[in-house]
Amino acid sequence: MSAGGGGLAVVATPIGNLEDCSPRAAAALRAADVVACEDTRRSATLLRAVDSRAPMVSLHAHNEASRLPELVGRMLGGERVALVSDAGMPGVSDPGARLVSAAHEAGIPVEVLPGPSAVTAAVAAAGAPADRFVFAGFMPRKNGERTTLLDDLDRTACTIVGFESPQRLPDLLTYLAARHPERRAAVCRELSKLHEETVVATCAELADRMTGPARGEITFVLWPAAPVAPGAGDLERVVAVLVGAGLSSGSAADAAVALGAGTRNAAYRAAIAAASRRDT
Repeated sequence: MSAGGGGLAVVATPIGNLEDCSPRAAAALRAADVVACEDTRRSATLLRAVDSRAPMVSLHAHNEASRLPELVGRMLGGERVALVSDAGMPGVSDPGARLVSAAHEAGIPVEVLPGPSAVTAAVAAAGAPADRFVFAGFMPRKNGERTTLLDDLDRTACTIVGFESPQRLPDLLTYLAARHPERRAAVCRELSKLHEETVVATCAELADRMTGPARGEITFVLWPAAPVAPGAGDLERVVAVLVGAGLSSGSAADAAVALGAGTRNAAYRAAIAAASRRDT
C-alpha cells in the first residue's frame, strides 16, 4: 500500500499475548487513518500497546454490511483503513471478509499482514499430521448436526481443527468418545497466554478427564479418522442403487465389488434381493 494513497490493511492481531504483535502490524495500526474493529473495547488495549492514536469504528457480524459504504468511501477518498478482529486473522471465523471483498470490487489496494492464528498454532502444538488439514470453525451444538459435519470432513482423510466454547467442551468430548473412542485428539486451551495448555490423548481419555466446563478459549484437533470398511448395510444400499439404475444382478454385483462395497458372493446375493424387490 502506498504511503500517500488509500487502501485496506488486513492486520492479524495477537490471540492472547500482546508481544506477538509484529512490527509490521504495529506500524500499520499507527499509520491508519481509521481502524475497523470487531470490538472497539478490546482493540483499544492493543492500540495503546503499539502507541496508535488512530480512531476506531466498530465492524462486527451485525453491522458489517451497513458499514461498507462508509469505509469504502473513505478509502476511495485516500484514507488508509486497518481491519482487525478481536484475535487472529480477520475474516477467518471472524468478521471482515465482506469489507475485503468490497475493497477488491472497488479497485482499492488490499494488503495482508499475516500473524498469529489459533488454527495453525493448535495443529503445531498438538503434533497432528499437518500436510493436509481442514478448519471446521465452531462445532454445531446438536449431535445430529455434528454427525453430518464430521461425516463430510472425515471423508477428506484430513486432520480437523475447530473451535468450541468452554461450556460445551465436555458435551463435545462425550460425543466424540462415543463416535471414535480410540481416535487421537487434542484440546488446546488459552494458546499463547499465561495458562496455555495442550492435552493430547484419545477421545475417550479426554472425555473422562475433562468432565466440567473449561476455562479460556478452546481449539481442538482431531487426527484423521481411520478408514471404515463398508458394512452389510452399505453393500445393500450400493447394490440397490445400481440395480435401480437398470444394471443386471451380475453387473450390479461386479460394480459393487469394484467400488469396494463387499465380496462378489455377498454383492450378488444383495443384487438378487434388490432385483426381486424392484420387480414386485
